Amino acid sequence: MSNEVTVPLLPCASLDDMVAFYEVLGFRTTYRQRKPNPYAAMRREDLNLHFFEMAGFDPAQSYGSCLVLTSDIGELHRAFAAGMRAAYGKVLVAGTPRMTRPRPRKNYDGMSGFSVVDPGGNWIRVVQHGQAEPAPAPVGRLAKDLANAVVLADSKGDPGQAARILDSALARPGDDDDPVTRVEVLVYRAEVALVLDDPATAAAMLTRARSVPLSPDQTARAATALDTAADLTAALP
Repeated sequence: MSNEVTVPLLPCASLDDMVAFYEVLGFRTTYRQRKPNPYAAMRREDLNLHFFEMAGFDPAQSYGSCLVLTSDIGELHRAFAAGMRAAYGKVLVAGTPRMTRPRPRKNYDGMSGFSVVDPGGNWIRVVQHGQAEPAPAPVGRLAKDLANAVVLADSKGDPGQAARILDSALARPGDDDDPVTRVEVLVYRAEVALVLDDPATAAAMLTRARSVPLSPDQTARAATALDTAADLTAALP
């Protein structure tokens, strides 16, 4: 047999909210009904997601999740981010819905991944697939702590434990740290703070990140983290 297709079917509290959000990401509605049960089918190129509405459903308690494998994770993230900026004026980095940045995932054997948490509390986990090489293993305690925090916050959904790991890492003397890694850790700690509804800590971490001295080469290496810092600054209240 061949040509089988598997489509995730995910729960939500409001079908209207789900359709509106996924349209921002470039999906279109291919089918929708209210009776006998509220149901919608959404499609973006070869990516299909279906949703059903449940009375009394709490997105904060959702276990809904699925994997999306793509050969160009950067292109898909940029498209989603552009849709968010056009609709909301910023990339949603906190609350529900939100989207994380592409980062190497230790639990994905170093392959890059990012997550979209939709209005139903479902985690759409986008993973690099195909020819891309895994990122090198992190070197140094600070880089290893960052890798562990990413797994906890971006994959497991435990930002509180990720914050504790990062705070412990940042409290250690940093004389031998790679400055770029320190910027990445500070920016990621700011992102985790926003997820935890702690804008004061997020602002403090971003100020610290901007104060790290960087050479021109280091500034180039830190470009992604610095771009993230700009998005996080825009998300501050």
